[in-house]
Amino acid sequence: PEWAILLANIYIIFHIYFYSLKNICCVVKQSMATLLKRAPVVCGLSLKTSSGAKKKCSLSPMCIKTNKTIRVLNGQFKNAESLGNPFAPLANLRVSRARRGVTTKAADIAYEGPAEPAPVVEETKQVGVKIVPALFAVGVGLIVRYLIPIPVGVSVQAWQLLSIFLATITGLVAGPLPVGAWAFCALTFTVVTKTLTFQQAFAAYLNDVIWLIVIAFFFARGFVKTGLGNRVATIFVKYLGKSTLGLAYGLTLSEMLISPAMPSTTARAGGVYLPIISSLGDNAKSYPNDPSARKLSAFLTQAQLQCAGPSSALFMTAAAQNMLTMKLGQEVAGITIASPWLTWLKGACVPAMITLLLTPLLLYYVYPPEIKSTPEAPAEADKKLKAMGPMSRDEKVVCGVMGGALVLWVLGDVVGIAPAVTAMVGLCAFLLLGVLEWQDCLNESSAWDTLSWFAVLVGMSGMLNQLGLIKFFADAVAATLASWALGQWQCFFVLHGVYYILHYLFASQTAHVGALAPAFVGMLVASGVNPLLAILSIAYNTNYFGGITHYSSGQSAVYFGTGYVTLPDYFKVGAIFGTLNFLLFFTIGPIWWKIIGWM
Repeated sequence: PEWAILLANIYIIFHIYFYSLKNICCVVKQSMATLLKRAPVVCGLSLKTSSGAKKKCSLSPMCIKTNKTIRVLNGQFKNAESLGNPFAPLANLRVSRARRGVTTKAADIAYEGPAEPAPVVEETKQVGVKIVPALFAVGVGLIVRYLIPIPVGVSVQAWQLLSIFLATITGLVAGPLPVGAWAFCALTFTVVTKTLTFQQAFAAYLNDVIWLIVIAFFFARGFVKTGLGNRVATIFVKYLGKSTLGLAYGLTLSEMLISPAMPSTTARAGGVYLPIISSLGDNAKSYPNDPSARKLSAFLTQAQLQCAGPSSALFMTAAAQNMLTMKLGQEVAGITIASPWLTWLKGACVPAMITLLLTPLLLYYVYPPEIKSTPEAPAEADKKLKAMGPMSRDEKVVCGVMGGALVLWVLGDVVGIAPAVTAMVGLCAFLLLGVLEWQDCLNESSAWDTLSWFAVLVGMSGMLNQLGLIKFFADAVAATLASWALGQWQCFFVLHGVYYILHYLFASQTAHVGALAPAFVGMLVASGVNPLLAILSIAYNTNYFGGITHYSSGQSAVYFGTGYVTLPDYFKVGAIFGTLNFLLFFTIGPIWWKIIGWM
């Protein structure tokens, strides 16, 4: 059949593409490593390169802080600065020299005065498009458009838009330009080629869900700026932190508590939990890029990462990809979900809570910490809370505003206020009461970048659905699964398993949603699954693969950057708990969904 030939061709093209891209990236990486090769000594200081970019000093005999060079010679620091010991302010900073097996304090290191600056290797910044990734991305689009026959029943406009969409997704993975820039170029191309009109191309920028996601970034900044998220997490450490397992549960439950009002997993990871884990690790002498990380820090890092999935799956507003999946899924299934916040919680509460409570315990045995008891942690947390003092005015404002927002999200259908409007009101309150300044919003570049490329993916996906292409593929795949004599629920598990595994090709949960969620929702509906369950199960599933690799999500990249968990351990633990969480959720989930009448 033509559709089978089409799917086989697409598979072969993508298989060749990703294999080639992987090898090219490895060659480029090895070449750059050779050019910038330096002798291995770990100093652990976070400094700046000569170009001003922030960089963790690792495996290097020199650190460049602006134009000053620091060298480690025979265990002693030298600096090209003539006035005083530049490390005097770092008296309490522990410096780990893994090569010599020595751990000391910067204050104990002798300063021998100015030294000859080591040669500075200037870092070159990429200017413009990266040619090879761009050629791959464009090549995928050209092959689909001109070398693969258009199936019967699919219009030329739909097929041409599909080729541009696939080139866009390929570019988001390969990275010829920053994601927002590449998406804008693709959007411009749809207008230039008359594939879409200007109004059709930019219609998604009026999408209320996209603006809800953008405002979520501003809410997260409010939590970080006021220190409220840090205070909540520290309170849990104080009362649950007498053991390593208790620490893991304390941090996990605190994230669950703040997640519906702080809808950014990356902001929660980098702004709240990473500083706490680092502090606990320092107290336990568990350092990054060192075998001592297995004492405590590696376990806490993985526990927080693996539990971020069920925490984000529990509430609709806990992650940006949740709201995007809801929007795209409703468009494909042709339904409107009533009381979306409560409906989401109704379906997720039992499977997500059970998974959340079991994950730290299972990890404790699969990836055990060397330190089992942490009696000093509650005292340190109590000391930190006393140093923080009573809640500030801004923290109280954040509590009040986000509490009101949660009430309106829950009762939105009753009072007639859409979730995006509630978010807008909350942001206005932050601005009017001085919790955030408008410059804070302007500086939140990730929010505006997300607006640009989310809108492009949502717009293209919506048009593909309007042109009937997603339904065409969904019906074809559903017919194939039916020909294999698979039942409705066998199809359900097969499709969810494929959707999950495909995330190894993506470096973003939201990019995964934009590329694949509409098609998989369509296939589930075509196989006979309740449209409500098809949408929400894909949305729940999306949260569970955020920890399978070091690049699978924003929070995963943040935790990997600490150096507490080695890359082999990242893939091993990610594969084990990715599988466990998936099986747990999709074993408990169907039982619960049967009870509430969704199946």
